[in-house]
Amino acid sequence: MNSEEEFYDAETGLESDDSCEVSFKDALVFDRKQLTDGSTQENGVWERRKSLPAEMISRNNFSVWSILKKCIGMELSKIAMPVVFNEPLSFLQRISEYMEHTHLIHKACSLSDSIERMQVVAAFAVSSVASQWERTGKPFNPLLGETFELTREEEGYRLISEQVSHHPPISAFHVQSLKQEFEFHGSIYPKLKFWGKSVEAEPKGTMTLELLKHKEAYTWTNPMCCVHNIILGKLWIEQYGTVEIINHSTGEKCVLNFKPCGMFGKDLHRVEGYIQDRSKKKRSVIYGKWTECIYSIDPKLYDSHKKSDKKTGSDSKKLRQERSCEGEEADDLPDVQETVTVIPGSALLWRVTPRPAHSAQMYNFTSFAVTLNELEPGMERRLAPTDCRLRPDIRAMENGDMDLASAEKERLEEKQRAARRERSKDEEEWSTRWFELRTNAHTGAEDWLYTGSSQRGHGGSWSEDRGHRRQS
Repeated sequence: MNSEEEFYDAETGLESDDSCEVSFKDALVFDRKQLTDGSTQENGVWERRKSLPAEMISRNNFSVWSILKKCIGMELSKIAMPVVFNEPLSFLQRISEYMEHTHLIHKACSLSDSIERMQVVAAFAVSSVASQWERTGKPFNPLLGETFELTREEEGYRLISEQVSHHPPISAFHVQSLKQEFEFHGSIYPKLKFWGKSVEAEPKGTMTLELLKHKEAYTWTNPMCCVHNIILGKLWIEQYGTVEIINHSTGEKCVLNFKPCGMFGKDLHRVEGYIQDRSKKKRSVIYGKWTECIYSIDPKLYDSHKKSDKKTGSDSKKLRQERSCEGEEADDLPDVQETVTVIPGSALLWRVTPRPAHSAQMYNFTSFAVTLNELEPGMERRLAPTDCRLRPDIRAMENGDMDLASAEKERLEEKQRAARRERSKDEEEWSTRWFELRTNAHTGAEDWLYTGSSQRGHGGSWSEDRGHRRQS
């Protein structure tokens, strides 16, 4: 088999009944020898891999300034970036990292008190962005019609996501509990802007978590994310902005303030907020860091601690280095990064899962992220031909072949442009497969919602139903 036949050739969909811009169904995207790379098999039991097939390529010899210098203040979704600045995951796979701490949703489902449930939902909302810490690589832009499915029986859920729009780029996802305990869904339009020294990402879109047993629905939007020192200095990430989590069933609300770095770096990664009931009475205070842990405490205890802290705080301020996050030549990452000080009487809601010891050589992936592009034994027979795992550019980058990754990325993007030109010439509208634009019943706003079946005449939706889908 020659090298061309070893990789999927993306179809425009104009010649096939799949009618999708991205399809990888007619060739092999990987060498079978690589199927178990990083995975282990003991006593006949397969285990998920703990490392990537190849280490991350250094970016030290590459400069992004020549590309971005004309883009200050502009939205970057239409700017083609060299593959070296990517990480070997699609944005659809990146979205699935919201589910790394699924145990928090199960915990919320088990609680009888609505305030306690809100506390844990707030912790889940924070945990869902924790994997972005030090993740300075850009995920691959999904091709229109690209999909990703993930089933984790041990965590009790299955996820499906689809790229439902290319301009603007919109990714929709839907998660279902295997025991019908919850549903979690949303659609994200990541707006990226370059501001000279940093890139700011605004993850437009609403997250909706439904706890079915309690007949509750929670909605929120994620905080802003900023990558500093794009041109000069060490890359670092902060998240900031106000996140409001609303329980549409009880009227309770949680307001979380993701604090910007601030003077002397004292607020770097910090999150503080409160939960109020329907009458706007504060019932709980939430605090911690989105990179470490989140606690809850009674508001009276929190206020008492703050008052005593102010009395002793003046001396400790003198010990801090007198510099801000805004350096003259680079947005310096503060040297002083204190861990969370636990206030007596606090309850731990969530603590981040430690990353692998060699995470820095794997694009700073978490253990969960390492597994997302893995082809499990027999999976290639069940996967939809549009699944991210079958993308040849991502697979090549994961294997350390940057030249092939770059060539395949350019080829796929050109295939997508050609397909768009053909649709425009034929005045053909793109139709999504698993999602459609409808009204979110809880917010009243337009949202891409899962339909429960394919919109292209195929039956079934999840992995175990693909046999019906392929036969139809």
